[in-house]
Amino acid sequence: MAQRPGIFPTFFLSGFECSNFLWSNGVRRNLVAETGHDRHAAEDYRFLNQLGIAVAREGIPWPVVDKGGQCDFSPIDPFIEAMNASRITPIWDLCHYGYPDDLDPFSDAFVHRFAAYCRAAAEYVMRRVRGPHFFTPINEITFFSFCAGEWGWAAPYHCSREDRMRLRLALCRAAIAGVKAVREVDSGARMVHIDPLVRVVAPRDRPDQAEAARHETSEDTFLAWDILCGREHPEFGGSPEILDIVGANNYSFGQMEYRERGPHAPLPPGDDRIAPLCEMLDTVWQRYRRPMIIGETSGLGHGRAAWLRDVMGESLAAVRRGMDLQGVCLFPAVDMPDWHTGEWVHNGICDLVAETGDLKRVPHQSYIDELRRWQKELNRVTGLDEDPYSDPVELQDVVDAAHRLEIKPDKNWS
Repeated sequence: MAQRPGIFPTFFLSGFECSNFLWSNGVRRNLVAETGHDRHAAEDYRFLNQLGIAVAREGIPWPVVDKGGQCDFSPIDPFIEAMNASRITPIWDLCHYGYPDDLDPFSDAFVHRFAAYCRAAAEYVMRRVRGPHFFTPINEITFFSFCAGEWGWAAPYHCSREDRMRLRLALCRAAIAGVKAVREVDSGARMVHIDPLVRVVAPRDRPDQAEAARHETSEDTFLAWDILCGREHPEFGGSPEILDIVGANNYSFGQMEYRERGPHAPLPPGDDRIAPLCEMLDTVWQRYRRPMIIGETSGLGHGRAAWLRDVMGESLAAVRRGMDLQGVCLFPAVDMPDWHTGEWVHNGICDLVAETGDLKRVPHQSYIDELRRWQKELNRVTGLDEDPYSDPVELQDVVDAAHRLEIKPDKNWS
């Protein structure tokens, strides 16, 4: 029996880009189709099985399955069949930036309809997928509020700080209602609330912006999680059990220099204002004391292996400090297009190459080699057996490796 059984069947997780928002041109995007994941689900999940990854973030497309409050979940049947065949546990993304056309996200109807959809989704998947069951009610509430409430990139296309704040509150209300609805179906369902780790600093020549940068780093970044756990706006019904598992996304562009308008400017590599990832994780840990995962990583091109090496070093430094880190998600499993340019980002475990009208999956070998190195270092499985849950992941192995390797926090990112 494991000394420290993990929440998930494997320490390494993955997932698939599943955004389905109405983009700025008014056309609904479907990233599952754009990446070919809808056509290659069985192949994609067999690939994760062979990598020893038993957990994947997967989306249920709310705008597709919910028509006027009537839900038809048959579009996700091929994904359920593929996951079951490869023994992959899903973390179901219930709202990945997209919502039905006839809903106003600022309305009470949005909250009620989302809760009803979450309840119906839970009932559907729990009968078809082995538990335990994991859900992300609304993906990246903070970022969603920026891109759709202040920058006007996606519906509802608002462009003010005030609307960003309003949208975030509305999404938090809906997420809390969604959690409660899911747990009416399965009281033991676990929730993974994903948002980016962010650190903002003032420009060197604008010390007058230091307070605005500090506020965004120390307060604004955490407001959605604060609401979900009941620290802020307790009238919404948040609690530590609602927050449950914190999914902290770590991007190379997550540490930025403050800009009064539009997205902030990413700090360049080597900037002395960059903080170690371990320190940023510690801020989350001290604030919530909830289990955590690295929800997404952002290595690009030939830098993917180096990025994973850095993330794992910082993660083990965090574990060595006593943080409850339950896993690292190599997201996405297959490449995705840049939302603005349509060009491939080259951030997946597999690249996508056009071939005879389809998208061929091409594994990025150095990234996989780095994963294999860490699986060996942490005494983790490299392939899945018939029942990934038969031998719970032993987090003590991860703790032991953290102390054996004695990796210290380092702000020198690749």
